[in-house]
Amino acid sequence: MRFSLAYEMQRPMLDDHAVIEETIEQCILADEMGFDAVWFVEHHFLTTFSGSPCPEVIFGALSRLTKRIRLGFGVSVLPYHHPVRVAERVAMVDQLSHGRVEFGTGRSAPYEQMGMGIDPRDTREMWDESLSMIPKIWESDYFEFEGKFWNVPPRQVLPKPYQQPHPPIWVAALQPATYEIAAQKGIGVMALGVNAPSILEPEIKKYKAAVKNANPVGAFINDQWLSSCFGLCGEDNEATQELSAQSLKTFFGPGRPYVQDQKDVYEKLLEQWGGIPDHLVQNFARYIPEVKETSTDADGNSATNIDLSGGSALAQKIWEEFDAETMAERGVIVAGDPEACIKAARLHQETGVDELQFLMATETVDHQTVMKSIEMFGKHVIPEFRDGNGPIAPDCPLG
Repeated sequence: MRFSLAYEMQRPMLDDHAVIEETIEQCILADEMGFDAVWFVEHHFLTTFSGSPCPEVIFGALSRLTKRIRLGFGVSVLPYHHPVRVAERVAMVDQLSHGRVEFGTGRSAPYEQMGMGIDPRDTREMWDESLSMIPKIWESDYFEFEGKFWNVPPRQVLPKPYQQPHPPIWVAALQPATYEIAAQKGIGVMALGVNAPSILEPEIKKYKAAVKNANPVGAFINDQWLSSCFGLCGEDNEATQELSAQSLKTFFGPGRPYVQDQKDVYEKLLEQWGGIPDHLVQNFARYIPEVKETSTDADGNSATNIDLSGGSALAQKIWEEFDAETMAERGVIVAGDPEACIKAARLHQETGVDELQFLMATETVDHQTVMKSIEMFGKHVIPEFRDGNGPIAPDCPLG
């Protein structure tokens, strides 16, 4: 099982420069300590929640400052960008990093989409059309396309990726319908929700079985499953678990400056549309009490999904129901001393997870604590999950 870090680039105040410098320092250490990848989000308008609008820019720096760690777009929001520009930027980072890119894709959420002047109802089709174009842009000498949202006359698009035929492709997924789409298209799942491993186990099994029969959108099938959770390793088991649990609570906290604006937007859209397209139900469920979205665990018990996109009500619910120790024991967080972290990570590994991604650097956890945690994971936890040394790339053709 691989290990990676996720970056929202949060800050409690508008100190962009400090966050950028600390993030780069953390990624360099993660590279040295044997983490397999760092993933950076693309978010807009989410004040204090995320200061990462352009992963490809920070990857330009990290590609030259790190040696082995893979650089994951977590994710590139396809409806915001012309597919040619996405293909060019991802290929350039892949060249700069000598073939270390993971290409995650997604659609974002209505609050951000509307800030970009995009109708949320179109985003599933826009994502689908763009995703169908980008691998062909990489593989073709000359590319042309006529679609619903984008048209490209015959053009040569350069550079091509360093990895041949192209980097592994993923999709951010928060609901079973997206897991199914990923399997159909032969792309990896980034399960960006806070769940006990038992909740996702049946979904992982279904995906692994279905992806074998994929009609891949790219040149090969990426059959990998990534699960995300909060992670923190420290010498004091109880204190570290409490800090990680507090980080989870604050992460979704209702005090975000944009939360009320989000609720207003969702309520207005619900009134205007008179209903919600299926692919947007999970988004609306975060903010509109009348909209419910649940899942079941391996034993068929109903359980609430907690997503990582800024909603607070569902996260508050899990916080009220479980204490830090219980969340750690169930693998909702991988936190505590090395022994506790190994135990919790094993729960994820046993469900068939290929990569376990930690959200570690938040406004709750200071820079030095993150640095110490990265070091302890590298020295005491990661070696327990592999035989060899260094980052492990997904099984795919590489250049």
